[in-house]
Amino acid sequence: MAKSAKSLIIGSVKAYSGKTGIILAIIRHLQEKNLAIAYGKPIGTREITAENGEGDVGAISRVLALSEAQIGEPLLYLNEKTLHRRLRGEDTTDYTQTLQNFVGRLEGDLVFLEGSGTLDEGSLFDLSVAQMAVATDASVLLVSRYSSSLITDSFLKAKKDLGDRLLGVIINDIPIQNLEEVQTLVKPFLENLGIAVLGMLPSSRLLRSVSVREIARQLDAKVLCRSDRLDLMVESLSIGAMNVNSALEYFRQGENKAVITGGGRSDLQLAALETSTSCLILTGHTPPQEMILSRAEDLETPILAVNLDTLTAVEIVDRAFGQVRLQEQIKIECIQQLMTQYFDLERFLSKLGIGE
Repeated sequence: MAKSAKSLIIGSVKAYSGKTGIILAIIRHLQEKNLAIAYGKPIGTREITAENGEGDVGAISRVLALSEAQIGEPLLYLNEKTLHRRLRGEDTTDYTQTLQNFVGRLEGDLVFLEGSGTLDEGSLFDLSVAQMAVATDASVLLVSRYSSSLITDSFLKAKKDLGDRLLGVIINDIPIQNLEEVQTLVKPFLENLGIAVLGMLPSSRLLRSVSVREIARQLDAKVLCRSDRLDLMVESLSIGAMNVNSALEYFRQGENKAVITGGGRSDLQLAALETSTSCLILTGHTPPQEMILSRAEDLETPILAVNLDTLTAVEIVDRAFGQVRLQEQIKIECIQQLMTQYFDLERFLSKLGIGE
């Protein structure tokens, strides 16, 4: 890393706040300004295997065409094995020094470091956001989804913990009905306390959706038909467990939805297929009838079979919503457009001390 290079940590106060998609969009904008950017993720949450595909680092490297010298793979993955080794004293690695070496080899005008899910996560390894900021002399940009005006509490605590290292914040996924409140109350309040609000991104149905392919991957599902339509996007989830007359009215209320129901409930499966359904998810061990598969083929609706109970399947799909998977090009383009419109890039660069 050149001596003039700066480091910036993108952190979040809560997991799944949209950090990775925002990092991708910012780096793309900076590349357009001919800035050389490096990216690293010191802490990983999911080890990469042939089954679960590439992680965020690999995806960002691919999408942004970063060289090997511009990419830093995780120093460790947070799982029971690594946690227990640290707790037992078997892992005595000086991660502060390891992190400094990690950043030192990255080449770019600006080095982006993606923090873990929360500000404190990684503290056991001296890799919390605040600890990394001190170790690398980095500024911190925080991202948080909007839930209510209480979001100010999280930012105030972050300001107390990070001090002048807090460059600013991005408020993500703001419901349309709350935009005015954020603009007229939350932003002025934070700005008056020295917390720069660099972006306020409205909610997007597309960004909160998830592809059938990603649902199938997370459920470890078997695709029974229309494997060519796994790029369909799912915006909501419905559970089929009522009588067919009630189900039809219920299913009509959701668009581009996934319907989870038992493999033996052909009446509910047919009702779902006659409405705006992106995929059927069948639980239990009863295969669907041939007429269901035939109708799904005609309507180009994928059917997934899972070896899970309904509650577990629902929980897994629910967690998938709102995550920007970098394999979904349509989401990448969406977050790019939102950041172009709602992120103050020039102010961001000015606060970093980087010219055009």
